[in-house]
Amino acid sequence: MVRVFGEVADLYDEVRPGYSDEVRQAIGDYAGTPSSIVELGAGTGKGTELLLAFGRPLTAIEPDPRMAAVLRAKFPQVEVLETTFEQWRPPAVKPDLIGCAMAWHWMPAESRNAKAYEALENGGTLALFQHKYGYADPAQEQAITDVLTRVDPCVVGRADHWVRDDVLAAGLWSGVVERTLTSYPVFSTRRYLQLLRTFSPFLRHSAEDQRRALDGCAAAIDGFGGSITLALRTSLVLARKA
Repeated sequence: MVRVFGEVADLYDEVRPGYSDEVRQAIGDYAGTPSSIVELGAGTGKGTELLLAFGRPLTAIEPDPRMAAVLRAKFPQVEVLETTFEQWRPPAVKPDLIGCAMAWHWMPAESRNAKAYEALENGGTLALFQHKYGYADPAQEQAITDVLTRVDPCVVGRADHWVRDDVLAAGLWSGVVERTLTSYPVFSTRRYLQLLRTFSPFLRHSAEDQRRALDGCAAAIDGFGGSITLALRTSLVLARKA
């Protein structure tokens, strides 16, 4: 499943929201200016764009060659390694910032904290940031939820603070904090359907089920006038290697 997004790499890059500079500022306030950065699960570069704003050398790890191709085309100054986090061998000169945008859940739960901790320079920072997609209008949320659960009754979202709790439970990190920002982007029916096509729960279903989801969501959003307002909750979890 970690390579499923390569099927829709260009669409993913087009419709997935990026990250505001407030996230970068919060990382800088916590960590200062890093000397070098490693990004885990970089995808097409939604988090890369934010991390490059520090103006420091950046190495991006991305296992899917189709996602990596988009990433290289956008950011030729970035060293892109086509490998998984598990297979990655940290450099001899360790980075003092490891970032991960929307990909921490793809790393092996039993080892991700320990490997990231070992890979960091002493005093370095782990910065994990991700979006959680909600809806500003409860009626719109219910309508979309009804459609998606009819297609897949087993769809369950992750808990709001699961990344923070995961980092704390590792028992390795010091100074663990979480920051949360919320924005309210408006998506047309067409753009929302494009967004839906980039989510892994959608991609793992059959073509028939995908069509049912797309048609149902289109009808629901058109019923609200052809647009839907998201409540996009961005969380940033920061931790330090003491």
